[in-house]
Amino acid sequence: MPSPRSADHPAAPSPQRGTVDALITQTRRLRGGIAAVRRDTTADLSGTANETQLRWQRALCDLAVHHLDDLGQHLDQLREGLPSEQPGESEEPGRAAGADGAAEERKPLDQDAAVQGPGHGPGSLLNRVGSAEWNLLTDEVTWSDELCQIFGRSPDEGGLPLDELPSWVVADDQPVLTAMVTDCLVDGKPIDGEFRVVRPDDAVRTVHMAGEPVLDTDGSTASMWAVLRDVSALRRSERAVRESRDSLQRQRHMARAERRLAVELHEAVLPPWRGSAPLAHGRRPADTALDVASHYFPSADSALIGGDWYDALELPDGGTLLSVGDLTGHGVAATSGMAMVLGAVRGMAVAGIEPGPLMGRLNQLLDVSAQPALGSAVCGRYDPATRTLVWSQAGHPAPLLFRDGAGRALRPPAGVLLGGTAGATYAQAEERLEPGDLLLLHAGGLAEDPTVAAERLLGLAPRFAAARGTQECVRVVAEEFDDERREGDACVLLAMVG
Repeated sequence: MPSPRSADHPAAPSPQRGTVDALITQTRRLRGGIAAVRRDTTADLSGTANETQLRWQRALCDLAVHHLDDLGQHLDQLREGLPSEQPGESEEPGRAAGADGAAEERKPLDQDAAVQGPGHGPGSLLNRVGSAEWNLLTDEVTWSDELCQIFGRSPDEGGLPLDELPSWVVADDQPVLTAMVTDCLVDGKPIDGEFRVVRPDDAVRTVHMAGEPVLDTDGSTASMWAVLRDVSALRRSERAVRESRDSLQRQRHMARAERRLAVELHEAVLPPWRGSAPLAHGRRPADTALDVASHYFPSADSALIGGDWYDALELPDGGTLLSVGDLTGHGVAATSGMAMVLGAVRGMAVAGIEPGPLMGRLNQLLDVSAQPALGSAVCGRYDPATRTLVWSQAGHPAPLLFRDGAGRALRPPAGVLLGGTAGATYAQAEERLEPGDLLLLHAGGLAEDPTVAAERLLGLAPRFAAARGTQECVRVVAEEFDDERREGDACVLLAMVG
């Protein structure tokens, strides 16, 4: 039996990929422009009349660069096809645990926005950004109203002195804050880092701080000035992206493992012959033998290993069992169900049960199975002594008989789908065959429309007549249907009367 195709079909490019690439390009271009503006503000600020204004301009440029970097990361993740929640979207009510196990408040970003006016509306970026200055000479602390809101403090309470600030920070992040402040005050280094603060209502906020020392006329540090940004929603979004990526990787790993198991089970249960296998009992003349061959057609989606089966089995009395069938579903559940059904078919046939009663008992088996399923099947018993085929069907396309360069479908006896109706009975039909006759049984959808598939198979009659044996006939069918795009797998079983 030809093995199912194991190579995964490459995914088609996403129609949104070009749009995302364009957004990434624009984001990088904007970042370069803002960096140029930032460089224009690097003049000496000491003693200038616009010192505070220029410092704000530089801080806002830094802020814009951070936001564009964040946006670039999200666009890169989107380009990879990973689900991502954009920062600023309202989140599910409740709280999410931070890295230290503390509860982080999860609510719309504009819930704390008390300041209204130009640039300060609900959801505005400025509602999540505040400024602070700590004067080392006078011990004066100046916080903006927005920063007080981020920390859960009222503007009347004012800001926190530097020596009190660490007590509001999550224990694991206190060394980070201490190192940043020390580097700024002692070594004059700029501040750029994140830490988590615990508000009075026990909500945890992740804060990004960017700042710089303000030097006195003698070059010593007179104060520290910083812009702080609430990036809680952004970090939650990034965690969601990581969790989605990990979940997707686990799902892909499980899908690959399940597909491997389904393929192995499929190949272990179905007959192992490749090409043709003559079925001739040693006690009967060779000209009464059946020459049998099969072919498996995988679905367009290589992951959809279904419940199709085919079988040709010599029976103890010298007859031959021919059967094909299809169970609903895909994956391990379908292939394991197929293995159960095929084992039952073989066992009942070996026990001498005729095709009609066999179908009835198969229907009962599916009806009481722990995992109910629907199925269709054709089951026939060929008697080489009389060259007679006795067969039954359950909601399945009838076998096709080819003789003297022409083909026709056998008239089907009554029979409903397996597992659909409890206590259903199945009739039998009998067909007398002649030397050289070719029987074709097929399971699954060779083409989207089963009627069209049967017509195309019947149209191959002249080529079958010219073929030498069932192996050549199988090649003819494969050439006709291998390139067909199918939603599920399919198979054919051909038997030629000797």
